[in-house]
Amino acid sequence: MRFYECGTEHERTILLLAGTCCTIKSNFSKVVPLLQKHFHVIGVDYDGFDDKGTTFTTMLDEVTKIEKFIQHTRNGKIDIVYGSSLGGSIAGLLVERGNLEIRHVILGSSDLDQSPNFQAHLKTSAVVNLMFPVLKTGKLPDILSKMVLKKYGEENLKLLSAMFATISTGMGNVTKTSVKNQFYSDLITPLADQISPENTFIHVFYATKMGEKYEKRYLQHFANPDIIRQDYGHEELLFFYPEKWVSEILRCCGTD
Repeated sequence: MRFYECGTEHERTILLLAGTCCTIKSNFSKVVPLLQKHFHVIGVDYDGFDDKGTTFTTMLDEVTKIEKFIQHTRNGKIDIVYGSSLGGSIAGLLVERGNLEIRHVILGSSDLDQSPNFQAHLKTSAVVNLMFPVLKTGKLPDILSKMVLKKYGEENLKLLSAMFATISTGMGNVTKTSVKNQFYSDLITPLADQISPENTFIHVFYATKMGEKYEKRYLQHFANPDIIRQDYGHEELLFFYPEKWVSEILRCCGTD
């Protein structure tokens, strides 16, 4: 696991948690320069994706390491945690476990999908076979390109293709085992229902184009979350409109 820090002159902290098969660079490179004007920014590259020859094992192992780092460097206190996609599952686990003092937690387009072991194995196998070549080559398969073109248009296809090209940079040491373990562990690691932490505000950047079932999951796992509906697809706001994304961060928790 590797941690990055910038904007250290600021007292207020934001912890960034990347999505599936992503790093801080690939997930947040467009917004970090904007965030560091307001926050002490801490980013995490998970085991297996940190270019250190490590292997991703389980979600709970990653959560424990993040807790230890924040306890050691920030006395266990963090102002904002933003979890992109899979990172939202990690953020949820951090809140559920209650080992850190967190003021605001924001889930970004997280699906919070959970499956029984057998289904999780099938889903994982399909995703690994699809995603691993993309990580190595940086090129979207034709079938995915056609799906993105149909749903989001040519301009967003270009942006997404550029994003995957960025994701593949520095992925030379990523193994199929790490990709498999990350995806599988996310599916089988339970997240409690109706999490209601004291003194922590839960916000959700809900990309409505993902579908209504995801809003139901947010309401299942969190008690009275602040659901911020956005007429976008999965993390489209973060990847394609960085200035607006930062404005939303400041709006929902920047004046607290």
